[in-house]
Amino acid sequence: MAFSKLVFLTGLGSELVEEVLSYAPSDYEIVVLNETASEREIIRQVEDTDFLLCYRHDPSDDVLRSLKKCQLVQLLAAGYDRINLDILSELGIPCCNNGGANSWAVADQALLLMLAVYKQLLASDASTRNGEWAKPITGQNTFEMADKNIGILGFGSIGMQVAKRVQGFDAHVQYYDLNRLDDNTELEMGVTYASVENLFRTSDILTCHTPLTKSTRHIVNSRTLSMMKSSAVLINTSRGPVVDELALIEALSAGTIAAAGLDVFEKEPLDPDNPLLRMDNVVVTPHMAGTTWDTWARRAKFGFENMKRVSGGEAPQAVVKNFDEK
Repeated sequence: MAFSKLVFLTGLGSELVEEVLSYAPSDYEIVVLNETASEREIIRQVEDTDFLLCYRHDPSDDVLRSLKKCQLVQLLAAGYDRINLDILSELGIPCCNNGGANSWAVADQALLLMLAVYKQLLASDASTRNGEWAKPITGQNTFEMADKNIGILGFGSIGMQVAKRVQGFDAHVQYYDLNRLDDNTELEMGVTYASVENLFRTSDILTCHTPLTKSTRHIVNSRTLSMMKSSAVLINTSRGPVVDELALIEALSAGTIAAAGLDVFEKEPLDPDNPLLRMDNVVVTPHMAGTTWDTWARRAKFGFENMKRVSGGEAPQAVVKNFDEK
């Protein structure tokens, strides 16, 4: 029996590594390298690997250039901004993300942040525990999702799941994406296309679900924030640098927008001195949106099925595009 070699670069703990690899084909020779592995060892192992699987351990450019016979680089995450797609393109090696395996989880987190901000969840929890019954609630600072305009910046698998969820709260959905849906699909999904500027101007809640590229880096900036309603809320569960953090801090301090719910930041882990942590109108979580127990089986199954496709001469699914290529 011919064995395929798989190198798994990962920052996961042993139990989650075992869970992921439990879905691997039995005829794979698997080498697991965690973040303690040296660059030299990683290069030695990847030189003859057929597949490279990555999660929370990003391969360096030198590692990628050492892929002599690799047929596929498979990511278990949705994001791909920390891998050099130019090198993989030069080498003719496709790179695929998780095919939307964590889209439900991230959509849930986006909705959670919206509701936490709208219902003053953290302040109400703290006041109840401290014996200050309903102290934060004025009758003027909590809101409903119904009839609000939810603007979705980036309408891929995650953005579409967000749309379904907020529609369950009787909200209206508008979106912007480089690839606009056709009229019939928009009608079926109950969504409306908007330009970037109109999305910022007219959304009560604007939620970011775009990949990080040169064109989307700091797409939320002082100019676009100034277009937003003073009552608007910004949600970001995509990538930290999609938002110009200094501009956001200024907008929140000045009342340009009302509040924000953030799972991602320009620098992670978040600096303890970051002003966002001292703002009552901000809810923060530690880049956890896509991390649920439920996702691991979907991530793993998708990744290994993609490898089987490639081994069988088929094209892989969820090949990521380098939007920065000229």
